[in-house]
Amino acid sequence: MKNQAEISTKPDQTDQDERVYTASHWRLIWWKFKDHKVAHLAMYVVLLFCFAAIFCEFLSPSNPYQRNVKRRYTPPQRVHLFHNGELRLPFVYPVTCQKNPETLVPEYTDDTSRTFTIQLFAKSDEYKLWGLFTLKRRLIGLANGERLYLLGGDMLGRDLYSRILYGSRVSLSLGLVGVIISFVLGIILGGLSGFYGGWIDMLIQRIIEVLRAFPTIPLWLALSAAMPAEWSQIRVYFCMTLILALIGWTGLARVVRGKILSLREEDYAMAAKVAGVKEFTIIMRHLIPGFMGPLIVGMTIAVPSMILAETALSFLRLGLRPPTISWGVLLQDAQNVNAIDLYPWLMFPVLFVIVAVLMFNFLGDGLRDAVDPYKN
Repeated sequence: MKNQAEISTKPDQTDQDERVYTASHWRLIWWKFKDHKVAHLAMYVVLLFCFAAIFCEFLSPSNPYQRNVKRRYTPPQRVHLFHNGELRLPFVYPVTCQKNPETLVPEYTDDTSRTFTIQLFAKSDEYKLWGLFTLKRRLIGLANGERLYLLGGDMLGRDLYSRILYGSRVSLSLGLVGVIISFVLGIILGGLSGFYGGWIDMLIQRIIEVLRAFPTIPLWLALSAAMPAEWSQIRVYFCMTLILALIGWTGLARVVRGKILSLREEDYAMAAKVAGVKEFTIIMRHLIPGFMGPLIVGMTIAVPSMILAETALSFLRLGLRPPTISWGVLLQDAQNVNAIDLYPWLMFPVLFVIVAVLMFNFLGDGLRDAVDPYKN
């Protein structure tokens, strides 16, 4: 019986070994990455954030710019399933507002005599998806024109949940675009520095040393403060992206330089050079792909720093400004300690920043372990 069991398991083991031996480099990385459970989960959370940023108009329950003075600082509405002991579809109670006669602070209480059912694909005011397609329905909402405040409202009665979703588009896109620009700069300048050496290497390395010698936050503040106040928010957005990219490429350039120095004397690189292939083509087509995995890992780990930089600058009112919506702009309302004490839900954007940064870091750690050939 034992011999039969061993014989029956041999083909499966042989097929598995053959599958590993014939797999491509990227497939092996994917298999190792899936074994990293935290990073695998972080990948799906990052994709969820990206999905929310792309379709924020449809996912948000209401217009994030629409004001309602009667609902200033309204608290988050709790979602209920039971009303008078009966199971119902998810619903919220309407709220009534009264000012405290002593503190003059608005106080909201639930009106349990009525219920508003949360509807899927609810009718709403007209809006444009990506500025192209006109739609009149959102993913969730309330009937009769009522507004849903899942995470509460701000000082002007605007829906904070909708504003956070809209802010994710600006904050995430600024971080991703900034990393892509720094990624391109780091590869080109680091590749040229490592391949040619000589005065080109010395010049690029001195520029990197000068940029890295400046304290990061004061340099960000100085460059952001240099932007004229009359600039449109689109120009400010692109300038902030360039500022973060022009400062963030130095570390990647040094990594690329070190890899190129070790690979430029390899046989395949020398053969390409003897065959008359141009130097820039050798760098981009033959040398860079040999260590693309570590570069992708570095790119993933650099995204959180870009997001935190935008959040910090906008929080200090030196980056994006209202009416642009970003996570940093939303946190400007939380600068007052008294406001946080009275309306703690104004800190909800911080939770989204923390989760996004942690998920990108976990994703980068998992990719780093997956591309490491010496890690089991």
